[in-house]
Amino acid sequence: MSPSTRSLLIANAATLVAALVFQWPAGWLLWPYWIQSVVIGWYARKRMLGLYRFSTDGFTSNDQPVPENAKGKRETANFFTLHYGFFHFAYLIFLGAEHPLVAGWDLLALGACAASFVLSQRQTYAVQHDADLRGRPNLGTLMFTPYLRVLPMHLSILIGAALGGGTGLLVLFTVLKTASDIGMDAIDRRLAEKHADKIEAAASPP
Repeated sequence: MSPSTRSLLIANAATLVAALVFQWPAGWLLWPYWIQSVVIGWYARKRMLGLYRFSTDGFTSNDQPVPENAKGKRETANFFTLHYGFFHFAYLIFLGAEHPLVAGWDLLALGACAASFVLSQRQTYAVQHDADLRGRPNLGTLMFTPYLRVLPMHLSILIGAALGGGTGLLVLFTVLKTASDIGMDAIDRRLAEKHADKIEAAASPP
């Protein structure tokens, strides 16, 4: 089991325990997972800006190919930050209106969950960054990958909240969310390492 997988299991289990102990409604679980989404986006931007060699094959902006240079990398990271950030800002307004934060213990539990998600994503980033330095990842793929990671995560909880919650559903959809979370995290890391290995093999003399 990878360190990031272990951290994700602990983080999601801690979130579920907090939800049960503090009797959070299913919709309130969107708060820690909103924070996790923001953390994923932060490290995605950091990953893009940390690239040295990268490809932009098939990646365009305003019908123009994105250049494979520092400017192209920076503009892509900034566009991602704007788009991803706007989505999460709108999401934040929704959460504040529908599930306001009031109790002090809830805030402390939320902070602990956030810290565990930061630890997990930092471990994933370390693996990805190491692979990126060895390979030549596609900048466009890196920009879109975070959306594939966070959408299933939030859909599982939104569906659970729409069904009315309850302990059984809370556990069920948290398990489904965790499985999706771990699966996408593993795919993300594996793709980065596989691509790096392929580039290194192609560059090695026969």
